[in-house]
Amino acid sequence: MFRRINKYRKWRTLLQNVTDTLGRPDDFVVRTLTVKGYQRKVYCLYIRSITDKTVINEYIVEPIMNGNFEEAESSLAQQNQFIQEYKLSSMYQQQLEQLVVDALLSSRAVVADVEEDRLLFFPCAHSDHRQISEPDSEAVIRGPHEGFTESLETNIGLIRKRLPNPNVRLELFHIGRDTQTKVMLLYIANITPDPIVQEARRRIEKIDTDSVLESSYIEEYIQDNMYSVFPTLANTEKPDVVVARLLEGKVAFLVDGTPSVIMGPMTFFEFFSSPEDHYERADIATFIRFIRFISFVIAVLVPAIYVATTSFHPELLPTALVISLASQAEGVPLPTLAEVLIMEIIFEIIREAGLRMPRAIGQALSIVGAIVLGQAAVEAGLISAAVVIVVAVTAIANFVVPVYGFGIAQRLLRFSFLILGGFMGLFGVLCGLLFLIIHLISLESFKVPYMAPAVPFYFADWKDVFFRVPRPHMGKQRLPQYLLDVRKKSR
Repeated sequence: MFRRINKYRKWRTLLQNVTDTLGRPDDFVVRTLTVKGYQRKVYCLYIRSITDKTVINEYIVEPIMNGNFEEAESSLAQQNQFIQEYKLSSMYQQQLEQLVVDALLSSRAVVADVEEDRLLFFPCAHSDHRQISEPDSEAVIRGPHEGFTESLETNIGLIRKRLPNPNVRLELFHIGRDTQTKVMLLYIANITPDPIVQEARRRIEKIDTDSVLESSYIEEYIQDNMYSVFPTLANTEKPDVVVARLLEGKVAFLVDGTPSVIMGPMTFFEFFSSPEDHYERADIATFIRFIRFISFVIAVLVPAIYVATTSFHPELLPTALVISLASQAEGVPLPTLAEVLIMEIIFEIIREAGLRMPRAIGQALSIVGAIVLGQAAVEAGLISAAVVIVVAVTAIANFVVPVYGFGIAQRLLRFSFLILGGFMGLFGVLCGLLFLIIHLISLESFKVPYMAPAVPFYFADWKDVFFRVPRPHMGKQRLPQYLLDVRKKSR
């Protein structure tokens, strides 16, 4: 009798402390269940807002109340292979309280059988999540149209469906003192070099933060140079892109609660590659890739070159063109640099407003706003027509690069070169290019040179850089040469 009283006393203390720790929330449920055929009670604890009530009623409450407890437990074990059991008397009170609190906050139900001196933890998380659909930011004409969701298990399933390889390794980390967000490290054991895996694991384990709500939180901690405008890691919402990168010897980071998957290491030229390049003919893919490189040059340098040539070096332009530009600028009260800066800033405002507006209104706002404002500014004599053309061409070219993060880098570089060209002419543009090249060469991504295979030069990897050779001529080598060098250096 004394033992029985002591058990219940310990259980009441445990329940009281758990309730106080949670702050007595309204969605915290404690159900008292009477076991049929036994003169004892079983307690079921769960948080209503993050658990599935159907699962709790069907597999916990009804079997316990309508049948034998041992049979109910056996039925539960068959339905769920992740049941955890703890003894009430075998652990320190504080440690047991923390286990119960963690279990409740991780969408598990806690069944307390005080008479048998044990606690059972059952996963009862909501199974509903967003349906698999095509990512809006990575639409393709040819190729898979599936995209990741906010469910970590669903995302892993999409990868495994395309990569049924026993060498695929998954390492789970819980990051964030308050959120305890699940972060999964993915790689292929027999393909990915060990130094890359070790470096990725080291950077993940080094993260010390209170919360992780999106993959960008992880990216800021594990990237190589946080002060560079160029991304050293890529993110995607397409499973086929992740599988392709894994087969190239890279690693991927999946974060629970977000569809964006981080991949690394990445090089400068890989940001100009789209998954659609490998789904189209080699000649078409090569032509489109050249268009992307030309668009990068246009997006970064054209406004700066226009301002530099018209303000400092008009002798470099044909006479007819100089006369035409001068006639357009007649009556415009602002210098060329101010014209271009104002139009660039206005366009950035329109673009951000279009992204934040409802989808049906945002597209109309972007198109109509740009046309109306540009035409009105020219007719009012505030901006010359040539400036509107330059800004429009630059803005369109900025969207050609398939990776959105790299497009942001282009936008920042455009303003930097524009200021250099406005104050120093073409000399300032050339100085900016020199510093840009030096900066790119100095960057690394997970100990891999950012400008590979150009610097250092790997001729074997050029078959998929500026142009894409037909697949039969790409060879059987899985890894790029720069990753093979990383593997050789580790031996």
